[in-house]
Amino acid sequence: MTFCLSSLHRLLVGLCFACAAVLVLVQPAHAQFRVEVSGVGLTQVPISFVAFKGQDAAPQKISAIVQADLERSGQFRPVEVAGVGVLDELTLPNLAIFRQAGVDALVTGSISKLADGRFDVRYRLWDVVKGQDLGGQSFAVTAADLRLAAHRAADFIYEKLTGDKGAFSTRIAYVTKAAQRYQLWVADADGENAAPALASAEPIISPAWSPDGSQLAYVSFESRKPVVYAHDVSSGKRRLVANFKGSNSAPSWSPDGKTIALTLSLGGGSQLFLINANGGEPRRWLQSSSIDTEPVFAPDGRSIYFVSDRGASPQIYRASITGQSVERVTFTGTYNISPALSPDGRWLAYISRVGGAFKLHMMDLQSGQVHPISDSTSDESPSFSPNGKMVVYATQQQGREALMTSTLDGRVKAKLSGQGGDIREPHWGPFGR
Repeated sequence: MTFCLSSLHRLLVGLCFACAAVLVLVQPAHAQFRVEVSGVGLTQVPISFVAFKGQDAAPQKISAIVQADLERSGQFRPVEVAGVGVLDELTLPNLAIFRQAGVDALVTGSISKLADGRFDVRYRLWDVVKGQDLGGQSFAVTAADLRLAAHRAADFIYEKLTGDKGAFSTRIAYVTKAAQRYQLWVADADGENAAPALASAEPIISPAWSPDGSQLAYVSFESRKPVVYAHDVSSGKRRLVANFKGSNSAPSWSPDGKTIALTLSLGGGSQLFLINANGGEPRRWLQSSSIDTEPVFAPDGRSIYFVSDRGASPQIYRASITGQSVERVTFTGTYNISPALSPDGRWLAYISRVGGAFKLHMMDLQSGQVHPISDSTSDESPSFSPNGKMVVYATQQQGREALMTSTLDGRVKAKLSGQGGDIREPHWGPFGR
């Protein structure tokens, strides 16, 4: 049986199924990303952003960052309104002008430099239809944290207008390769402010955030074979989690952060094990003669989803945390891999091979209904935002690898493309930073 995929992550999974593939990545130039939004959602809030007073003299255009965040979510449609003059968070705007332009919400604000060198960022949100002040916030931040302040403003606005928690101030991790240098990066959820967490002459794959966002588990080939490490993001220190005979791969944290599920080839085939997050002796989770890999915990910790060939072709299954009651989950298509669960446990994102193309699909676990998310052909590594409203994944466009974010219906997508390179292996971190 063949299990061939288009990246090193797929290669490692595919090795379990006797496949060979090679990934070539190009490092982005300091991961300065450009957001391109396409598609139209069914319902979007028309919102207007007035350029923050004083932001032209600041290192970052705060209102533009807030607008890009909200637009990428698919929930908002920016509306430009001309001739409104200068508005800041203290100005009482003439809401009738915005109401006539079909605007439902308005964001105003200001940014000024303080005596200590920090920047004072302030904003206010207006309900144009009801004529209400919905509140605002202020931040005194360094230049390095201006983007974070903008993301937090977007979180506030998103929650006020949708009732759901915003995830713009969270982080993503991903991997790049330039020449013979692999790097693991941590960046803002929009891909900006990327900082290298690890560099190696050997491949790094499968980064996975711990539930509290303090650590990243990943697979490194620096020992000339796959080995699992856990990396403290703030200190840069790491510890060995699994370096057993054969392959050690596909780490996944339990919701309480105490356990890591992973794939080991201790017995000669790829099997699923559980291990203490601090290391120790692994314990076999499933007793199976099949090839089992890519485990991922359900949000409630009561079950694990995984990929297995026990039905003759790679499909997604789930079983209780005790390894009992194994049941098949995917039935549409003959080749389904890379499961990811939404934080509320309702949605399953996965990659399905369709006519030789690898496409991101979404399943409603309550109804079993499946719909494709993308029209690209080389998708991989889906990961949900912590509020469960978006998914990030890797793909190829015009022969270049890139990250995409998408709404769960696939109607609104944003491309996060490095200025000079390619990126792979995304994983979206939890709330809090």
